[in-house]
Amino acid sequence: MTENKRVDAATGTQTVGHEWDGIEELDTPMPRWWVLSFWGTIVWGIIYILLYPAIPLLNSATPGLWNWTSRGELQQELKAETLRRAPVTSALAAIPVEQLAGNEKLYQAAIEGGRAAFKVHCVQCHGSGAAGSKGYPNLNDDDWLWGGDLPAIHTTLTHGIRQPDYDATRFSQMPAFEGVLSVGEIDAVVSYVQTLSGKAKPGPLSASGGPLFANNCASCHGADGKGLREFGAPNLTDKIWLYGGDAASIKTTVNKARYGVMPRWNNRLDPITIKMLAVYVHSLGGGEANAASDKAVAGDPAKVVANVRP
Repeated sequence: MTENKRVDAATGTQTVGHEWDGIEELDTPMPRWWVLSFWGTIVWGIIYILLYPAIPLLNSATPGLWNWTSRGELQQELKAETLRRAPVTSALAAIPVEQLAGNEKLYQAAIEGGRAAFKVHCVQCHGSGAAGSKGYPNLNDDDWLWGGDLPAIHTTLTHGIRQPDYDATRFSQMPAFEGVLSVGEIDAVVSYVQTLSGKAKPGPLSASGGPLFANNCASCHGADGKGLREFGAPNLTDKIWLYGGDAASIKTTVNKARYGVMPRWNNRLDPITIKMLAVYVHSLGGGEANAASDKAVAGDPAKVVANVRP
């Protein structure tokens, strides 16, 4: 090909010696700015390799002269953020959870911290808006099984619900009546329970279910069906159902009972984060005022259950 090189008369540029169907390629030099940029990238690459981690090794990479790592930078930023938050976190650690509502500044700080933690740890079950779904409680309403004040919510988060490997967990259990009551008796109880919340009109079937309810259910749910917090029994009259209030869902609950669980967070989160989560949940709209006489405030974790409803 080289013997075919010639100088193009029109442009004064030498050809490269290639020719395709009468078309020849000119050997036009690259623009100077492009050549300088090209060499500049090579020089920059060499400098980068020398200063930063770059060349892969067996278990790491060359450290670079500056000994910089993205993990190290992240740790520095986290340390700086921890120092910035130190006054607030120290104050949150020192104040009892039941007193937080009386300190507006700390209360608002706890809400924001709890909101962030909720998005990471709680939305998977309770939803991004904390409205829950079937089997997962709505945290926006005012229906709580053992109380919705700050200490009660804090204990729920700390010890969890029905954790089989943890003695301090909150625990309640409704018996499964399948085999205890006949099919007809269970239908009668279900019909009666539906009348308590106005989902069904009283009739002969519900009337026969009344005595059965009194003998088998009233000891926990109360004679009026409004629940007894000391037993963790839900209110059956408020039309709020965790697993559904239709006849089929209630029948399944009576037959099989329910055994919902919630993880305990004292082995996953630090105490300040748990406290902030409690404040955030309390602020969603259904939080109750603290009651010193409430067992939830007394902190009896063996007999306290969160807002889990059948």
